[in-house]
Amino acid sequence: MTDYRGLSLWHESVEDDLTPRPPLSPAERATQWDVIIMGAGYTGLWTALSLIEQSPTTKILILEKEIAGFGASGRNGGWVSALFPASTNALIQRHGVEAATAMRQAMVECVHSVGTWAAKLDIACDFVQGGTTSLVREEIHRTRASAALAEAARLGVDSPEWREPNDTLQASHTQGAVFDPACARIHPAKLVRGLASAAESAGIRIAEKTEVLDYRPGVVTTPDGDVHGDIVIDALEGYRSQMRPSRRTSLPLYSLMIATEPLPDSVFDAIGLPHGMTFSDFRSLVIYGQRTADNRLAFGGRGAPYHWGSAISPAFDRVPRVFTALETTLKEMFPQIGDAAITHTWGGVLGVPRDWHASVSLDSSSGIGRAGGYVGDGVGLSHLAGLTLADLILGNKTSRTALPFVGHRSRQWEPEPLRYLGATAAIMGVDLADRLEERTGRPSLISKLIAPLTGH
Repeated sequence: MTDYRGLSLWHESVEDDLTPRPPLSPAERATQWDVIIMGAGYTGLWTALSLIEQSPTTKILILEKEIAGFGASGRNGGWVSALFPASTNALIQRHGVEAATAMRQAMVECVHSVGTWAAKLDIACDFVQGGTTSLVREEIHRTRASAALAEAARLGVDSPEWREPNDTLQASHTQGAVFDPACARIHPAKLVRGLASAAESAGIRIAEKTEVLDYRPGVVTTPDGDVHGDIVIDALEGYRSQMRPSRRTSLPLYSLMIATEPLPDSVFDAIGLPHGMTFSDFRSLVIYGQRTADNRLAFGGRGAPYHWGSAISPAFDRVPRVFTALETTLKEMFPQIGDAAITHTWGGVLGVPRDWHASVSLDSSSGIGRAGGYVGDGVGLSHLAGLTLADLILGNKTSRTALPFVGHRSRQWEPEPLRYLGATAAIMGVDLADRLEERTGRPSLISKLIAPLTGH
């Protein structure tokens, strides 16, 4: 049996025992379900809960290869942010000012909505909305911070503000920071496991240890046979690339994390990091962190390799050189933590569309729906996507169904070896660009060359 507690700090610290729910019985396999959802992560669970709230008699089945929250929903950095993978400027360029404004407004509102839903469902997930701080620690960071503030001002929806060095986190080399109130901290596994329990209590069937091998209109194939449903929802996100119908629609990208031992309050007082605030900086190679409810620093970042053929394996969740780099970066940023021990290391896979633009869709002719493409910004975005997908399934026209991520189609990723070469170049390129820009203080040519591969 899989050691689910060993997946991450988050899985280790949830209260339930992570015992898998039973697979389908013969009678359940013979049932004609109204909606079959593939994947018991945030997207699938938010969709199911919104559906059952609006239509209590709907027969909903969720199929999960492992346990609810096995993937990114249980392993992420614990940010409920208003981030959308495509930038505001990219949204304006593609969809126009009005649609981009609506998308940004929905993203800002979904931060509070996650907390409201968690409270309504009685899920204790350490939700505290303390905003996020993006540190400026190099000259190139100052340029990017100015650009981020100007971009936010274009629509007047987001409300980030500049903070002087003495009024922000006391990291090394701090020249200031951009603070955005639209972000909250959570314990991701507590949230996803709570959502699963709430769904089960509402009469939604979650069949765990049930792998999806393939799907087509009205039919989902498992090792024990076909299951039939009027509507089939692909909520597989990072694992979508493993399915034949969607093999090149999503690229699996790994993000890895570390966590320290619990630290004294005095350390966080010296840093200036209250409960609920998350943090990052303006380097190209993404980093992200939070203060956990039990006073650890949980810190993550990109940089793990892409694997040929979009391969996914538990062996890829842990890359020692990346963990070492994360520890070095964290302790360089915050020397106040001294020689604090790193007690947990883990990783997981994200789903990346070719244009880094999340989407929600439902094909009325085939009955197949999809939501995903969050590129690591999925805690809040999956909530919005799930509620939107429920609206589409029920045929409700709402402000959500008019958002520009509904019906968006990203072009497919290139076949191998082009996919491998492009993904590897982007991963290596952002690291090299950071090194060059740190020395020169100016945007590098490499940043411009890899921008089309990183959503800019």
